[in-house]
Formats: sequence, structure tokens, C-alpha cells
Amino acid sequence: MIDLHTHSLLSDGELLPSELIRRAAAIGYEAIAITDHVDISNYDFVIPRIVKACRQAATELNHITVIPGAELTHINPDDIPLLVKEARSLGARLIVVHGETIVEPVRPGTNRKALESDVDILAHPGLIAEEDVRLAQERNIALEVTARKGHSLTNGHVVKLARQYGARLILNTDAHAPDDLLTLERAQKIAMGAGLSQDDFNDMLQNSRAIIKTAS
Repeated sequence: MIDLHTHSLLSDGELLPSELIRRAAAIGYEAIAITDHVDISNYDFVIPRIVKACRQAATELNHITVIPGAELTHINPDDIPLLVKEARSLGARLIVVHGETIVEPVRPGTNRKALESDVDILAHPGLIAEEDVRLAQERNIALEVTARKGHSLTNGHVVKLARQYGARLILNTDAHAPDDLLTLERAQKIAMGAGLSQDDFNDMLQNSRAIIKTAS
């Protein structure tokens, strides 16, 4: 399993970053990114601590790739480009934006501004517009198929448009608790439930590996 969207207690997750990473390694994860929620109020506090935790884990575990990241969450869309720049300057090697999920009051325009910015993943983009999917394809920004309850309600819509326009898909857990982490077998079933084939799932893993290579 490759999981590029997870949360520790540095935001709203249940585990220390170190335990989250260790639990992922114990169930056979190939790679994990710690992407706690940040906005203007806390990015300068959270990101350096994620970086520190990932650096420490990398010295202790040699069978899992660990990537420090951040999820830009519930921010003014116009602030996304600046916060992306700031997050990267603090050591976030992977930038996720909290997309316009239908189960939270995300500001309209977040999907579009994220896709115009230097981000890696648009998470749970909800009922994303066709023109935004085309932009994701043009800019090679990955759209997320998510295992997260609620956010996953629009997986089918995301998959349909991504396949229509050739946008890159990845599968993440958006984990907040230990039980949110997935085995590879479970992840495959979630992909199939979203209308994807085994070959599609393999392609998503390759897409995730390409993101990791860029972030390393």
C-alpha cells in the first residue's frame, strides 16, 4: 500500500506521527506521507514537526518510505499559492489540498485554485467540474479516490471524469485513526467499488510512486 494522505495528532488524527508510521510499516506499507491539516494559523508550527518526525522515522525504518507533507485545509482559495510556497519552504515535500468534498463547507473555487497552484494532490474533490478535471490532466495533478467515510461518496463521479479526460488518479486513506490504515487487499476492493479494475488500481500505485519520486 502507498498512502499519501494521512493525519497525526499534530492536527486531528489520533496517533503520534511516529506511531502512525510504525503501524503503517507493520501492515506492509510501501510508503506513507504525513499530511496534517494546516492553514495560515498553524502551518509554521505543524510542518517543521512533521519534517522532524519523518526524518527520525527514516533513520529507524528502512523498509518504508516516509514523506513529510501538508494538507491545506479550509483556507481562502486566493491564499493557496502563498501557503504552498510557505509550506515547501518549511520542508513539506508533498502538498495536498483539501478539495470541495460534499460533506464539508469548503469554499467554492478551492478545487480550481488548487489546480492552478504548485500542488501534488487534490484530495476528495467532490463533484469536481469537467473543466477542472481537464486542468488536472493538463497540469499532471493527481485526483484522489478516497477511502474516507463521507468523502468517498463522490468517488464514482471523480473516477468517471478522470477516465474520460485522462486525469491521473491515486488512492489514499485520509487516515485519522489506526483502523483507517489499509492493507493492499482492502485498498483494491475500495478501488473496485469505485468502478476501477485491477489494472486501474495498479496504475494508481504507479501514479503514487511517480509522486514519491518527485517528492524525494
